Amino acid sequence: MSGQIIVKPSADSIATAARMAAKGKGLPPVDKWNPDFCGDLDMRIARDGTWFYLGTPIGRPELVRLFSTILKREGDDYFLVTPVEKVGITVDDAPFVAVDFDVTGTGEAQELTFHTNLGDSATAGPDHSIRVERDPETGEPSPYVLIRSNLEALIDRKSFYRLVEIGSHQDVNGISMFGLWSGGVLFPVIPSAELG
Repeated sequence: MSGQIIVKPSADSIATAARMAAKGKGLPPVDKWNPDFCGDLDMRIARDGTWFYLGTPIGRPELVRLFSTILKREGDDYFLVTPVEKVGITVDDAPFVAVDFDVTGTGEAQELTFHTNLGDSATAGPDHSIRVERDPETGEPSPYVLIRSNLEALIDRKSFYRLVEIGSHQDVNGISMFGLWSGGVLFPVIPSAELG
C-alpha cells in the first residue's frame, strides 16, 4: 500500500459503522461490500496476533474482535470495510493466530478443528486448507490454516508440535510426504526425508 496516504477516518468511526453493520447473526457480508477506498488507517496486526492502533496495542478484546469481523483481503492487501468505508491496514503475516485445535477421528476420517486468538473456528478440509511456508534462509516452517474468505491463521508453535505428533507419512506424486489428514483431504507438510 505504498504511496497511499493516511486518512482521517478513525478507529472509533470504523468501529461504530462495524457495530451497526453487525446487528444480524453471524459475520457481516464483507465480500459483498465494495465502498470506495478511503485511504490507509494507522492500524497494524503483528505476527503474534496483537492489533495496534497509532502504534499502541488495542487493549479491548471486544473491539479487536469487532474489527476482525469486518476484515477483508484483496490480493496481498488488507482492509477494514463497512457498507460505506474501506480503509487499508497493515498485516505483518496473517491476521489470525490458531492457538489450539481439536482432533476427532483417525486416519482419513480425522478432522482438525482450529481455534483462533479471536474466537473463530474452522475445520480443515476442502474449504479450509492447511499450508506450510518455509523460510528460505533458515528452512523453519510457518504453518497456516484458512479461516474464512481468504483470511488465514498462523498456527502457533505449540499447536504445530501437536500436529507433528498426529501426522502420517503418505505417498504424494511418488514422493513420501509427512502430512495431516482432515476432512478427507491430505495436507502435505514436509518431505519425509527431511524429518530424519
